[in-house]
Amino acid sequence: MKKKKILVLTGGGDCPGLNAVIRGIYKAAMTNGGYEVHGCIEAFNGLLKDPVEIVKLTKKMVGGIHVKGGTILKTTNKGNPLEFPILKKDGSYEYKDITKSLIKKIKKLGFEAVINIGGDGSQKISQALYEKGLNIIGVPKTIDNDLSATDLTFGFSTAVQIATEAFDKLVTTAESHNRVMIMEVMGRDAGWIALHTAIAGGSEICLIPEIPFDIDVVAKKINKRYTKGKGFVNIVIAEGAKINDKIVGKHAEGDANIKLGGVGNALRQALEQGGCKADIRVTVLGHTQRGGTPVAFDRILATAFGVKAFELVKDKKYGKMVSYTNNDITETTLVEAIKSYNYVNEDHYLIKTAKALNISFGESP
Repeated sequence: MKKKKILVLTGGGDCPGLNAVIRGIYKAAMTNGGYEVHGCIEAFNGLLKDPVEIVKLTKKMVGGIHVKGGTILKTTNKGNPLEFPILKKDGSYEYKDITKSLIKKIKKLGFEAVINIGGDGSQKISQALYEKGLNIIGVPKTIDNDLSATDLTFGFSTAVQIATEAFDKLVTTAESHNRVMIMEVMGRDAGWIALHTAIAGGSEICLIPEIPFDIDVVAKKINKRYTKGKGFVNIVIAEGAKINDKIVGKHAEGDANIKLGGVGNALRQALEQGGCKADIRVTVLGHTQRGGTPVAFDRILATAFGVKAFELVKDKKYGKMVSYTNNDITETTLVEAIKSYNYVNEDHYLIKTAKALNISFGESP
């Protein structure tokens, strides 16, 4: 009997736990029998190559990959088939919707379904393709934890662990040199990584996108920590936090999304221009938060997501995204998954916890 073919791909930024999802899908499919699992290289881009870059997954390929960071299928954030960048003769880009030809190719290659592992942008693509007739399942992936239809996304816990370990090291050097240490973490428009790191590491100040801060309030908090030049302060700032109501970043060529980064140095400059006398240093963790071995929780969550994604394919429950809700692995519709962004609510228990610990968010009185 001819086996059914499943196509798996990873899109957007890389994330600890991606390989565990791939392995979970493959092993569940092999256990059930009657299926082949194929991987598309660099998200949907592998389908657009000539010849296509698609690999049939094997036991040898997926063996032990759950402990590895990154993704064996590679990834990209420049392959949105709804707005695919086409380089023109003059060197500029135009963006075209290539979904019709993409779906036609997927079906021609004989794939029963597609499992798209990615964040909010990837799942918006999943929904658009589903509406156009593609059998597709979403798996939520992002270190930013910014998908509201799932309590947690895999990769987030690892990113927080990496950030916390880095923060712990900065505390000792800040104390030794009587310095202000600013640590910039990822998270895009959500402050989850910063908030968790601030509490875990014992930060004095935590600056996140959801809570506008006053630079004078931040400076005053710093000054209170110093007596005759002696003292130290550790600050965690999310990359999406705004300086003077402006986000810090730039557009990369051929990419419509702004690339956040530099807010830590912008904060340092603003403090120094405002007369802050403390010696200030900045550490930008950047992509270290995305790399390396996933922590045990993320390996387990990602594996469970992979198994659930296969079950949804087997049951032909398309147009769904796997979800972790109320300590259970379940599913939600893609429509529900992308309906709202998972911002940090000011009433969240961790905000209240942080304030009880005298962590300042820099709000005006």
